[in-house]
Amino acid sequence: MNEIIKQKLSLLPDQPGCYLMKDRQGTVIYVGKAKVLKNRVRSYFTGSHDGKTQRLVNEIEDFEYIVTSSNIEALLLELNLIKKYDPKYNVMLKDDKTYPFIKLTAERHPKLIITRKVKKDKGKYFGPYPNVGAANETKKLLDRIYPLRKCSTLPDRVCLYYHLGQCLAPCVNEVDEEQYKQMTDEITRFLNGGYKEIKKELTEKMSAAAEELDFERAKEYRDKIIHIETIMEKQKITMTDFTDRDVFGYAVDKGWMCVQVFFVRQGKLIERDVSMFPIYNEPEEEILTFLGQFYQKANHFKPKEILIQDEVDLTLAEQLLEVKVLKPQRGQKRDLVKMAVKNAKIALNEKFSLIEKDEERTIKAVENLGKYLGIYTPHRIEAFDNSNIQGTNPVSAMVVFIDGKPNKREYRKYKIKSVQGPDDYESMREVTRRRYSRVLKEGLPLPDLIIIDGGKGHVEAVRDVLENELGLDIPLAGLVKDEKHRTSQLLFGNPLEMILLPRNSQEFYLLQRIQDEVHRFAITFHRQTRGKSAFQSLLDDIPGIGEKRKKLLLKEFGSVKKMKEASIEEFRAIGLPENVAKELYEKLRND
Repeated sequence: MNEIIKQKLSLLPDQPGCYLMKDRQGTVIYVGKAKVLKNRVRSYFTGSHDGKTQRLVNEIEDFEYIVTSSNIEALLLELNLIKKYDPKYNVMLKDDKTYPFIKLTAERHPKLIITRKVKKDKGKYFGPYPNVGAANETKKLLDRIYPLRKCSTLPDRVCLYYHLGQCLAPCVNEVDEEQYKQMTDEITRFLNGGYKEIKKELTEKMSAAAEELDFERAKEYRDKIIHIETIMEKQKITMTDFTDRDVFGYAVDKGWMCVQVFFVRQGKLIERDVSMFPIYNEPEEEILTFLGQFYQKANHFKPKEILIQDEVDLTLAEQLLEVKVLKPQRGQKRDLVKMAVKNAKIALNEKFSLIEKDEERTIKAVENLGKYLGIYTPHRIEAFDNSNIQGTNPVSAMVVFIDGKPNKREYRKYKIKSVQGPDDYESMREVTRRRYSRVLKEGLPLPDLIIIDGGKGHVEAVRDVLENELGLDIPLAGLVKDEKHRTSQLLFGNPLEMILLPRNSQEFYLLQRIQDEVHRFAITFHRQTRGKSAFQSLLDDIPGIGEKRKKLLLKEFGSVKKMKEASIEEFRAIGLPENVAKELYEKLRND
């Protein structure tokens, strides 16, 4: 514990509020709330903790706090701060998807559509459907039963849906408004849970048609009944009141929480959502944070009623969510909560072995690597590799590993601009200069460790740029390959020394994965660059083909091989003049 933290701990108030934990770069890595700030924040720096909490504490170099007037204010503030800072140790619901609705439009000629946006346009919205397949199947069923239009704008002639009996063809026929009203009323009744009544009416009509020997019409009714049974009876009826509700159940073990959410729509259990994450506070507080994020960040539809287990603070939950929240004590609702809790326990137990294996390969390997090198745990590792063939089309690439896992969104490609000929050292200088000049300029996060795919010369070239040009002191290592192009040695320190890692250790396997990944990324980029260069250089000597037509040919054919297989007519078809097309054709044949 550093002096800054010691001084701040002595000044903490005994009031509710939020606290923000920061690492040595000043980045917020965790946001928490507390009923008594003094007790909660001090607890991180006293006593023993489990492994994941200790990892958090090891990274804390400073903290801030904000006092609030109540627990609910602290809870709401915590949600806003998590959304603002996106701390890596907080529960973050990455799933920003919205669930689909079935919409009945309020037009002169209404239609049924699937949409994820609810607007105030007088249309009727039914859902949401957590299972998009169920929404599509239900719409298909209604399309077969009720022949509303399918087109966005009315055409000037009938379409296939009319011939299939699934459209009234308002494009050529006058459709009575009363007929539309009858259909839209039945669709509304159907989607509000009255499909059994619709099925009963269709059964009566089928019987009447059969008695009148109108077997064709009776068959149509029978097919509609079968469609209803196929789609709607798949969904198990769990309640009889047709109320939309979400059911939350959670389990906690070994510092991890699993939350299961059951979506009940119109009395049917139609889908579930599973989330699993490490926790650092009491489960009763973590579940409140989860509830707030679930409906705030993930854009989930709020039902009329939410069911929770006994341990959750009912008053805070209702204030937070602003809907009816219940702790059922008996009956079907109680059984649903018990079932969610049971599923959470099972999922948690099943995942532990996988989590332990994954941690051993990733975060524990990163921690041990830091110990071998005598540095802070390198949570963020950036690795570089060059690729060229005899100095042609030289490129470089960077990959990023965070806590032992590749973060492909942060990968970067570089075309070498200032280096002439095959000079790996100068290429590495240029790329790291460009990378970390931009990092400093834009305030991007600095890596905890930089790995260069290369030997002593490569590493020293990069060190010169970082320390003498940019004034950065970042741990720097080199990875050397053997004659079979496999990871062989790790160079580290100043002066550089060989670090011997056990060949069967997870730390060594992590370095292998990083080296293989940066090499793959660099060589793939080089092949793409070389291919485009070869493609364009072939076209340089052909009169009439400039940059615009090069791009057109590249987009259309993609490779020289496909161009050689093309005819003059195919070149003409993309807009080349006849004389240019002939010249290109001859050039390719003679090349």
